[in-house]
Amino acid sequence: MTKETIEWLNNFTLIGHTDKRGKAWHYRKSDQGVQSNHYTGFVPVADVVARLFDWEAQAAPLRYDVPGTIETFTNISDNGTMIRTITDDSRKVIYRSDTGALLGVFKESYRIHQFKEWLLDNLASLITPDGLAVTTDSLGIGSAGLLKGGAQAWVQLERPDNVTTPEGVSFRSSVLASSSHDGTVATQFSAVQTIVVCDNTHCWALNEARGTGMRFKFKRTKNSLSKISDARQALGIVVESADRFAADVAELCATTVTDRQFSEFLKVWAPVPEEKGRGRTLAENKRDALTTMYNTDMRAAPWRGTAFGVLQSVNTYNHHGSTVRGETSRAERNMTNAITGKTGEADAEALDMLNRVLVCA
Repeated sequence: MTKETIEWLNNFTLIGHTDKRGKAWHYRKSDQGVQSNHYTGFVPVADVVARLFDWEAQAAPLRYDVPGTIETFTNISDNGTMIRTITDDSRKVIYRSDTGALLGVFKESYRIHQFKEWLLDNLASLITPDGLAVTTDSLGIGSAGLLKGGAQAWVQLERPDNVTTPEGVSFRSSVLASSSHDGTVATQFSAVQTIVVCDNTHCWALNEARGTGMRFKFKRTKNSLSKISDARQALGIVVESADRFAADVAELCATTVTDRQFSEFLKVWAPVPEEKGRGRTLAENKRDALTTMYNTDMRAAPWRGTAFGVLQSVNTYNHHGSTVRGETSRAERNMTNAITGKTGEADAEALDMLNRVLVCA
């Protein structure tokens, strides 16, 4: 991981409720700057605006330079060559108003969703009619941040206290609002659950598998703002999501998985090639890592022998055990997967594999 990534996480992600959850793993006092990015309670709305959303995405025509001739040139380069500047009216560039950094290139019809408007104002109106009155004791901002140089952003609205199910699963519910200026993340509101023992995000595994996950996306069209009332109905809000997730946990914990069924699941989840080589080694290592988590890791082993134990093992492996490629940090990768929906897709895929194994057993 690069030093720049650590510095970024310590300055452009805001973490709440450290009095109950402790500091984030990436906390570095030397990188904190004048003001810490950690808060003992909810993250203040004003700080999200001032520290993250104090700029806007702006649009400009797409222009590029090509070699020119005496008849067509519009400019002369520093080395004396003739240049012709072409403007593409069908495209526009999106850039940061404060730094001028390029964020994306889109068709002229593309609508910008400003982070402050969509991830604070509109999320607040979805949760409560009182606009930004989301810093009450019952609901507030648990985390917020920028990724990819400001191209992606999220705001997470949650309750301060955890919920513990009869099966011993402690979790906290939240609504995750996310968007982007580079086209990688749709503007969306999602109900997500975070398992306390491992700080893993679950994006409605059962409901994603059934096609009824609590995720509402907004198209970047002229009338997209009018869909906020529909989102209120589709999303269901934090309290409902907690009840539904607790019911999901109960159902998964009541589903028995034998040792033989778990072995069959491993074959489907991580197929081992017949030929020896790197692919076979990777698959075997992946199986071994998941088996260890399932049998001995405190983040999954307490529910060994159940469908929840299997799903929790897979989710924990994907968060903390799988390889992180490139220079992206694990924390950034995990957050990106949560806001893009990849976490929920992986959970749903694992659950589908397990169900196929259980049906055939």
